[in-house]
Amino acid sequence: MDPTHTLEIPIVKEENICLPLVVSAVSKYWGVDLPLKEAAEIAKKYPNMKGSILIEGVELAERHGLSGVITNSSLKELKKMIDIGVPPIVILPGVKDVVQHASLIVGYDETEKTIFHYIPEPEKIGAIPEKIFDEQWQEDDRLMILLVPQDILPDINTFDENKIQSNRLCFDGEKQRLQGKTDEAIITLKQALEIHKSNSTAMCLLAGILNDKNSSDAVNYYTKTIHLNSKYYLAYRGLGNYYLKTKDYANAEKYYTAALEIDTTRFAPIYKNRGLVRYEQQKLGAAKQDFEKYLEQMPEARDRAGIEQAISEL
Repeated sequence: MDPTHTLEIPIVKEENICLPLVVSAVSKYWGVDLPLKEAAEIAKKYPNMKGSILIEGVELAERHGLSGVITNSSLKELKKMIDIGVPPIVILPGVKDVVQHASLIVGYDETEKTIFHYIPEPEKIGAIPEKIFDEQWQEDDRLMILLVPQDILPDINTFDENKIQSNRLCFDGEKQRLQGKTDEAIITLKQALEIHKSNSTAMCLLAGILNDKNSSDAVNYYTKTIHLNSKYYLAYRGLGNYYLKTKDYANAEKYYTAALEIDTTRFAPIYKNRGLVRYEQQKLGAAKQDFEKYLEQMPEARDRAGIEQAISEL
């Protein structure tokens, strides 16, 4: 028996902030061509936006005949989806100054214990050891997005409906936040928690909005997030940011360090922030190391000259 299980996904090159590559590729896999022009029109709602807005792509696919399911999953369920011919989209940690990204999973190798990611080039896939993949996936609560034709829905309809509804509201709330509708986003995320009380994604997103508002309630929600998922990197980072703003430098360092113990390469600017709080505590050698690590992971940083100046003075 062949130990590799791989789906053939069409190669897609064009994308837009409202039509991420992974959504376009899955849609083409099902024979649906999503119009880039429509995505470009939607993108006007997000001027100066960096990265992509996955939910806009999902909604675009739904308007053109596909059905979307957003749930929390497991390696076993992910492999099951591959085996029935459904390529899942997962949320994974980002690199440099991108905090997270969506990745399309196209297969796995049971013998080598690897998971295969979509790469939009002929005869190329990205392989990652299963254990590392699962550890990274856990950082965002093992979120999985499925886009399928409606007649396939009964084949995958084994997930918790409350989780699906709650996660959908999380994505809606994030969209509202990106559009500047923060009060609406708070209401939406609280609805998500009413439906599924242990949704750490909703908890962390709500904490992030409260943090932006400089509300001390953010600490409570971040703490609850960590209680639900001890590997939730963004909650530790969020607490670090909150304590940096309130000039509680010891706690800021504590939580930045906790985030880095989970993932050392997810978000380069965290080193700069920890360097700042260490500098404020007169931990100059440690601050210098953090600033150097920031530039090592982010060589094209816009503030490179200023950081290099700071390093030279330490």
